[in-house]
Amino acid sequence: METETQPQKVKSIAELALKAEAFLFAEGEALSVRKLKQILGCSDADFDSAMEALEQSREGSAINLVRTEDEVSLAVSALCAPAIRAENERELAREIGDAGLEVLAILLYRGPSTRSQIDYIRGVNTSTSLRTLLSRGLAQRAGNPNDAREYIYSATTELLAYLGVTDKKHLPEYAVIAGELSAFETTQAQAPIQG
Repeated sequence: METETQPQKVKSIAELALKAEAFLFAEGEALSVRKLKQILGCSDADFDSAMEALEQSREGSAINLVRTEDEVSLAVSALCAPAIRAENERELAREIGDAGLEVLAILLYRGPSTRSQIDYIRGVNTSTSLRTLLSRGLAQRAGNPNDAREYIYSATTELLAYLGVTDKKHLPEYAVIAGELSAFETTQAQAPIQG
């Protein structure tokens, strides 16, 4: 006989606040109040109490809870915001470099890609390059509909406008380079694993 699994009962408001903090951290961006309540499986009153407890526990720390009527998020505190802003400005002053240009080329000629696909093509970790491109508005990320654990990165319309093209197919040698990238991935996927 099959038994239906029941959601675990929350033992305390403090535990509920910890779980909410973990989900918000893992998401990395705002969650709707409705979705967070659904994830936590709690009543409106318990949710409000947990958010108050989380807000109090974050007081005086580097990360604060930010709430609106519709969304909840973790964000850098006002105390640390100037240091973060200064670092972002310093990073924006740097050139994107060859690594950033290679990642942009992949996003433009291959199309939307996961970080692991970009890493595979380049042969190195691209997290720093992607962060730089995102902060400059040259790349954007969205949830991956095939795997909720990762994002899909793509070129922004602002980048295309800056390059003076209305469609990426108008990029120089688009068909040739896109074909070579596709052939490379196909060849690598078919190559025998060396042990």
